[in-house]
Amino acid sequence: MRKSIALILGLSFACAPPQKSDQELFTEQQREAIESPLEVIEQAELPELEKTLIAQGLVDIETVIPGVRVELKYSTEDNFFGKDVYEDHVRCYLQPVVAEMLRKAQESLQRDYPNLTLLVYDGVRPLSVQQILWDDLDKPDSIKPLYVADPKIGGLHNYGVAVDLTIFDKESGKPLDMGTAYDYFGYPAYPDREKQMLAEGKITKTHVSNREILRKVMIGAGFTGIGSEWWHFNAFSRKQAGEKFKLIK
Repeated sequence: MRKSIALILGLSFACAPPQKSDQELFTEQQREAIESPLEVIEQAELPELEKTLIAQGLVDIETVIPGVRVELKYSTEDNFFGKDVYEDHVRCYLQPVVAEMLRKAQESLQRDYPNLTLLVYDGVRPLSVQQILWDDLDKPDSIKPLYVADPKIGGLHNYGVAVDLTIFDKESGKPLDMGTAYDYFGYPAYPDREKQMLAEGKITKTHVSNREILRKVMIGAGFTGIGSEWWHFNAFSRKQAGEKFKLIK
């Protein structure tokens, strides 16, 4: 009798499915959540461009960064080109690791200045949009790269590892004054020319102080700035981006 029971139990355990690891269970739960009817409906309502970005592994920064504000300038005509190239696309997407870095910058900013928050003007820029900007720029091809990356090569925005942003003051209800508008191509917007611009009265100490707040939190989170645009920060170098990610189409 005991042998029969043991044999039955042995067969039962042998036929039982193997136990799943915690990682397998977590992945399965993620898949079930993504495939839920509500999520399918929400995905169906997204603009086609956003669906494409999600399919390429990018994340909506507002889902992972509490309090961040987004105003995509290329979804308006308030940009260097004076053209809305994003149309109904109004959310900012970045590579997940870059979104996490930006979250750290936001936390640092709000820890030191609770009334301030990051205001993002642009994140990933698909090559399809980059091509429109390139074609519409009324400059000789030889100098176009000074204003916009060649879509044949791609720039860091096209990898989803660059972000354009400023700081928004929740008390005043407007961005901090950085001395120039976004997409202003001239020396007053150059971090590398701030001392000269101060001496010439083109910008003020307040403008520089506001920029320094932005630089401090972004550099502290692992980003690097560039010499010609106070609003632009990169998470990786061009070489690193090419090794880690694919160009976003």
